[in-house]
Amino acid sequence: MAMSANLNLMIKAARLAGRSLSKDFREVENLQVSMKGAGDFVSKADIAAEEIIREELMGARPMYGWVGEESDAVDGQDPTRRWIVDPLDGTTNFLHGMPHWAVSIALEHKGEVVAGVVYDPTKDEMFFAEKGQGAWLNESRLRVSGRKRLIDCVFATGLPFAGSADLPATLQDLARILPTCAGVRRWGAAALDLAYVAAGRYDGFWERSLHSWDMAAGVVIVREAGGLIEPLAKGGDILADGDLICANEPIFDKFSKIIRNA
Repeated sequence: MAMSANLNLMIKAARLAGRSLSKDFREVENLQVSMKGAGDFVSKADIAAEEIIREELMGARPMYGWVGEESDAVDGQDPTRRWIVDPLDGTTNFLHGMPHWAVSIALEHKGEVVAGVVYDPTKDEMFFAEKGQGAWLNESRLRVSGRKRLIDCVFATGLPFAGSADLPATLQDLARILPTCAGVRRWGAAALDLAYVAAGRYDGFWERSLHSWDMAAGVVIVREAGGLIEPLAKGGDILADGDLICANEPIFDKFSKIIRNA
């Protein structure tokens, strides 16, 4: 596909950050088992990856705004455009040596995400999309699944940790959805969950209390792959609220009715 200069820039930045993170990932097994040591290690990997992305993106587009997980937000001279970046989505997986984590980069224009990249370095899978240009995985066009019966569907979600306030609602969600479907997965990286919906690997996904950088890139990738994605609360704002639900069109209404029936 013909890619814009911005999308090419995003893909280049994601690959460079992924290369840095992959080197650190190979050292995870050598960490001492201590929260402080492990936490410090991951923070350094996170920060180094974000610095790489920021240097690439802001160096090429210095007037754009910036929102990143590991650094302060910047209001750009161009108030209509900003980068939204998570240098390492799936930090806990990374820390435990599990090869399921990603780099997520999105471009927002006038409040709408218009381009997104989710890169999984361990599998060399580059998911990307640009508004009106479809969604892609490396050189293959993406399309959400075509399943029409909930009983055939596999869904994904996030599970709250350490007594999070969202735990009761999530347990209620699971109690309602598990009897109706083929399974629910929790792989611990929302950016990849969304990319997997776009690829038809999952039939739907929902989660609460996400940050904008966790999901911004995935939102446009799902939409460009033909998926439906909405705030969990009708009339809400996905990026502002951090709560979303998505699925292919044939099952979206049934799926969302179950999850929203709190």
